[in-house]
Amino acid sequence: DNWAFLYAQRLALKQELPLHVCFCLVPKFLDATIRHYGFMLRGLQEVAKECTELNIPFHLLLGYAKDVLPAFVVEHGVGGLVTDFCPLRLPRQWVEDVREQLPDDVPFAQVDAHNIVPCWIASPKQEYGARTIRGKIHAQLPEFLTEFPPVIRHPYLPSCPAEPIAWEACYSSLQVDRTVKEVEWATPGTAAGLAVLQSFIVERLKSFGSHRNDPNKAALSNLSPWFHFGQVSTQRAILEVQKHRGKYKESVDAFVEEAVVRRELAENFCYYNENYDSVQGAYDWAQTTLKLHAKDKRPFLYDLQELEQGTTHDPLWNAAQRQMVQEGKMHGFLRMYWAKKILEWTRSPEEALRFAIYLNDRYELDGRDPNGYVGKLQDRERAIFGKIRYMNYTGCKRKFDVGQFERRYAP
Repeated sequence: DNWAFLYAQRLALKQELPLHVCFCLVPKFLDATIRHYGFMLRGLQEVAKECTELNIPFHLLLGYAKDVLPAFVVEHGVGGLVTDFCPLRLPRQWVEDVREQLPDDVPFAQVDAHNIVPCWIASPKQEYGARTIRGKIHAQLPEFLTEFPPVIRHPYLPSCPAEPIAWEACYSSLQVDRTVKEVEWATPGTAAGLAVLQSFIVERLKSFGSHRNDPNKAALSNLSPWFHFGQVSTQRAILEVQKHRGKYKESVDAFVEEAVVRRELAENFCYYNENYDSVQGAYDWAQTTLKLHAKDKRPFLYDLQELEQGTTHDPLWNAAQRQMVQEGKMHGFLRMYWAKKILEWTRSPEEALRFAIYLNDRYELDGRDPNGYVGKLQDRERAIFGKIRYMNYTGCKRKFDVGQFERRYAP
């Protein structure tokens, strides 16, 4: 289920050439820890195995793409290169660096394989919000939300097979924090991710429309780790979920809104706004209101360590933080509460954003993702918040059984 892979195979078949798959394993990436790398590498082992069965050599190259990929292209006489798309600064830089190093006669194509409507086709500019992009996305879904053609067993053999991969050596080559342990509830890889999708459709989809904002109810898809690492395609999830629209219209429509419209809005924001991870990236009204209230008295002030350890005065916030540290996933409704309280309890909006990004990217399996950056920046006069929408403990108590959630994640 990968349009970049499918396009590459189509080119190879047309030219009657072998097809190679390369993954460049970088020693560190933003605040990713062994939790993230472990999930990614175990998923890649499944990909390598599938590629072998399809007669497509899979190469794990150690190092940054610019240092290892152009040399691989020359050495193997590769006639064309296809890559996926990510709107974040660092992956875009990697693509640019490879482009500069490639031989002039090797065409290089980029396919947006992880959005349904490709980012640059969905809109040519930064959209103001969901209401401005929603119509554009829905108008183009009939063209792009189609069944995937199959990847086939590749008929053209490479002259030399792929080197065997020493997976354990790959693990030890990483320069990452190993204290944030891998999680047990989420098994990496496409097979496990598709099983989670199936369990969502059978067990939780019916409650998604009505209970997705209740952290005590099992109503969410829980697919974000597999989406983030490309192990399950969002398009596959939507194709499968939509088959049940006749039965669960409200839930299916809500899922499409979150997994397509909101997700592609986040991609749009990061693609067209170079300050997507700083306060300068926020809308003018939000920057103005945050500046106006920057000097407001904070009822509580916490440093990063207190937040990380979940030792604030607020038991609900602490429980949400512990859920994230232990499980690598925080309930979506509580993510909003969590981020807003950090704004309330830190010295400045800049510090709040820095702390929120650090904690999210360090512990969440789907950290370092457009959704995360936009979730921290988005959202409409009160102290500290100004026009930024406020959330409080009492309001949460009206929405769900706060005590039940706190007991579940008690220290």
